[in-house]
Amino acid sequence: MNKTEEPGTDDKPPMRDLLVSAAFELFTERGYENTTIDDIVRLAGVGRRSFFRYFPTKEDVVFPDHEHALAEMVAYLQAAHSDQDPVTTACGAARVVMRMYAENPAFSARRYALTRRVPALKTYEISVVWQYERTLAAYLERRFSHLPDGGVRAYTVAAAVVAAHNYGLRTWLRAGATGDAAASVDPALDMVRRTFHEPEDAVVLIARTGTPLWQVVQKVETALKRDSSGS
Repeated sequence: MNKTEEPGTDDKPPMRDLLVSAAFELFTERGYENTTIDDIVRLAGVGRRSFFRYFPTKEDVVFPDHEHALAEMVAYLQAAHSDQDPVTTACGAARVVMRMYAENPAFSARRYALTRRVPALKTYEISVVWQYERTLAAYLERRFSHLPDGGVRAYTVAAAVVAAHNYGLRTWLRAGATGDAAASVDPALDMVRRTFHEPEDAVVLIARTGTPLWQVVQKVETALKRDSSGS
C-alpha cells in the first residue's frame, strides 16, 4: 500500500474543520462561555495538543479563516503594479476578505450571530479588523510616500476602505447572508474609490471673457462626457 494512503479516512474532514464544526455545535447548544476547549476536542475525537496545533485560543476557532485571508490580502497588494491607482487596489484587497465570507455564507452568518452575542468575540474581531486596516495602511503609505500628506492620506483611506467594506458586509450578514455579498459591498467600496481617487487627466477650457457661466459649465460637462465615453 502507498504510504500516503490512509484507509477509511478518504471522506473524513480535515482536523481543522472537525474542530471548527465541533466548536460551533457546542457553542450553539451550550453557549460560547459554557464551552471549554476540552469539550471541543472531546466531541471532535482528538487531543488537546491537536487543538493548539491549529488554534492558540478558543477565540481563534471562531475565526479560522482570517489568517489565510490576511495572507491573501498581502499577496494581492504585493502583486499590484505601481501604475495601478492605489485606492482602487486597496478596495480590491478588501474584496479578498469579502470573498472569504462569501465562500461559506451559512458559517459566516452563524459566526456573525455568535460574535454579536459574546463581548469577548467582539473584542477579538476588532483586533482582526485592525490587522486588515494596518496592512492596507502600510501599502498605501508606500504608494503615497511622494505626497506631503502621504501618511495621513494612507491611514485615512485605509480606515475608509475597511469601514465601507464592513458596512456592506454586515448589511449582507444581517440579511442572513443570502444573495450576492458583492451587491452590498461593492457600492460602499466604490464610494471610497470615487471620494479619494485622484483623476489623472484635467480638462482645459478656453472661453471668451464675459462668457455666461452656464455656457462654461455646459462646455465642461460636454468635455467630461466625451472623455468618459472614449471618443
